[in-house]
Amino acid sequence: MRKRLIQIFGFLITSLGWLFVLCTMAMDYWRITQLGGQGGSFIIKVAWYWSNLWKDCFTDSTAVTNCRDFPVLWSVTPFIQGVRGLLMCGLTLGFFGVVLCFVGMDCTYIGGADKTKDKVLLAGAVFHIAGGEIITQNLMYLQCIMTSYFFTNSRYDLGPPLFLGLVGCFLIFLGAVLYAVTVYRVMCPERYSDSSIFILFLLLISSYHIIHFGHILFLQ
Repeated sequence: MRKRLIQIFGFLITSLGWLFVLCTMAMDYWRITQLGGQGGSFIIKVAWYWSNLWKDCFTDSTAVTNCRDFPVLWSVTPFIQGVRGLLMCGLTLGFFGVVLCFVGMDCTYIGGADKTKDKVLLAGAVFHIAGGEIITQNLMYLQCIMTSYFFTNSRYDLGPPLFLGLVGCFLIFLGAVLYAVTVYRVMCPERYSDSSIFILFLLLISSYHIIHFGHILFLQ
């Protein structure tokens, strides 16, 4: 029963994480900057420039928005093209991960014997981790915003989709860890406990991404 509950919880968490990541592709305000209104002044008109993965837009103080769609595929800014491609690749791996984990869960009646289902579930967890790892490479968008902020006159701020994507990645990794805990005997001998496998797996993933995120923030 405990194994089934953990797997169901992991399925819900990873599905929610991929839903967050999917939503970021259509969201506006990946980066945003404000013109006017400094110092809390209500006299100076305020306007906003903002961008997402598909267009650049300008919104004036009357809430009228004018947008310019990005041109043909091969003339888009390289880092935006890269973010698009990574998102699509990560979502593809996530789709296969969700399907494999659904088949391998104990509460489903497909997938064969218990040992086979454990292996399928483990393969699904690997797909989740691989897809989440690809999604975290979207930090290149954050890196470009920070680089332009500190080293050029472009003063863009980080928008909500970036934070939502990072939360989605965290949920994906957490769900994958929960999957891995329930099938740890496939990976390790029985003498190891559930808690030791969980802590080791979580520390390895967390350490890597903390180092990677720190590199993006402080070394660029």
